Amino acid sequence: MTISHLSQSFILHLGEMGSRWGINRTVGQVYALMFLLNRPLCADEMVEELGFSRSNISTSIKELLSWRLIKLVHLPNDRRDFYTTPSDVWAIFRILLEERKKREIDPTLSMLRDALLNPSDSQQDIQAQKRMQSMLEIVELASSAADTLNDMTTDEILKSMNLFNKMHGMIKVKRTLGFRSKHKT
Repeated sequence: MTISHLSQSFILHLGEMGSRWGINRTVGQVYALMFLLNRPLCADEMVEELGFSRSNISTSIKELLSWRLIKLVHLPNDRRDFYTTPSDVWAIFRILLEERKKREIDPTLSMLRDALLNPSDSQQDIQAQKRMQSMLEIVELASSAADTLNDMTTDEILKSMNLFNKMHGMIKVKRTLGFRSKHKT
C-alpha cells in the first residue's frame, strides 16, 4: 500500500508535533499512520509503510500502549499482534487529557500540597509559599476542569464549548462598550 501525499504530510507533521509535545518523533508518526488508516495494523505493515526499523516500531508501540492510545487486537487466522487506535477523536482527546493529568498535573499538585503543609519561619520561604499557593490554585482549577471534561459526553462537551464561546463573545462586546471587570485575569 502506498500512502498518499496528504497522508504523508499529516504523518510527518504529527511526528514533528509529537517531538514538541515531549514524545519521540517516530512515536508520533506511528500513531498518525495508525490513526489515518483506521484499521488494525501489525508491526510489519508499519515498518513497510514508514520505513522505520522493526525495533523503532516496537519501541513506539510500547510507548503508545503505555499512553493507552492504541490497543492490541487479534485477527482471525493470524497469529501476529495487531494494533488499533480509537476511531472517535473525542475518545483520543479524553485519553490524552487523562494521561497528561496523571503524568504532569497530579505530581505537581502533590508537590505543591506537600510544600504548603510545612510552615516556615524564613521570609524567603514564606514568599515562596505564597507564590506556590497561587500556582496550586490554578493547577487545582485545571485539574478540576480536566476531570469535568473527562466525565462529560462528547455532546455535553460540544454544547459547553458553544456556550462558552457565546459567553466569551458577550464579554468581548461588554468590554468594547466600556464595561470592565474588577478582576482582570
